[in-house]
Amino acid sequence: MLRAQVRGVGHYLPDRVVENAEFEKTLDTTDEWIRTRSGIERRHFAAEGETTSQMATAAARAALDDAGMDAGDLDAVIVATSTPDLTFPSAATMVQAQLGMTGGFAFDVQAVCAGFVYALTTANALIVAGQARRVMVIGAETFSRIMDWTDRGTCVLFGDGAGALLLEGGEADGASTDRGILACDLHSDGQYRDILYVDGGVSTDTVGKLRMEGKEVFRHAIEKLAATAHAALDKAGLGADDVSWIVPHQANLRIIKGTAQRMGVGMDRVVVTVPDHGNTSAASIPLALSVARQRGQIKDGDLVVTEAIGGGLAWGSVVLRW
Repeated sequence: MLRAQVRGVGHYLPDRVVENAEFEKTLDTTDEWIRTRSGIERRHFAAEGETTSQMATAAARAALDDAGMDAGDLDAVIVATSTPDLTFPSAATMVQAQLGMTGGFAFDVQAVCAGFVYALTTANALIVAGQARRVMVIGAETFSRIMDWTDRGTCVLFGDGAGALLLEGGEADGASTDRGILACDLHSDGQYRDILYVDGGVSTDTVGKLRMEGKEVFRHAIEKLAATAHAALDKAGLGADDVSWIVPHQANLRIIKGTAQRMGVGMDRVVVTVPDHGNTSAASIPLALSVARQRGQIKDGDLVVTEAIGGGLAWGSVVLRW
């Protein structure tokens, strides 16, 4: 059988680093307040004129370099984002053009912070079905463009960046010891739309800013992330003891710790990048995967569980062996 296997990984972060102390100048907040409630110490913001597609392209190039491939080797590009450059065309087609890729196909996936998990699941389906052999899966966001800078409960939490994973179909035995994506689990429930959303959009003829009911999101996140991770592991015929690394959506350190505790996995097996990046939405998991590889944490053969929840609510998880 075919498995969607990781061939390369890469990321990009904007040059501008914003420390928590910078918010003390304009908001009723402190570095300690932000760290205590979120674990975030700093984040990156895109430069004026720097776009989601440009950051996505930089991350994709890094993943191609890591894989020893070029854009002509790709069959598809999927970009998970809630902050595309334009209403249309898709950010993915812009990445396709910037990479110099003239064949194949490209499209965006929008599931907010769960976007990369949704995009991975989609890429896996394309590869297993034989629709594509090599797929570049990217998460990229410029959330700094949709912040309400007077709302201390949200604007201190988010950052910009991009991460990319290059997947390729490879022959496997169909066992839980295979390399590649072993199981996926996706969910959504639109009745919770009002606890995390942007209050504007094209059909309402407004731009909009991010709005969030933090306590409600926190409550749902702990419960739903642990449940989806266990569900994906069950589908793969594996358990928490088999997990080498959890690479969670990097939204909040307390959520990350709470989810790991519910899963019965120690924090020594959890990749954490939120202190340096903040919440980069769909970019956070691929960013964390790339950083973890650079740190020497994730090694070939390791079993990795990724899980995320975002506006919608939409949530899900992917189990893969590196």
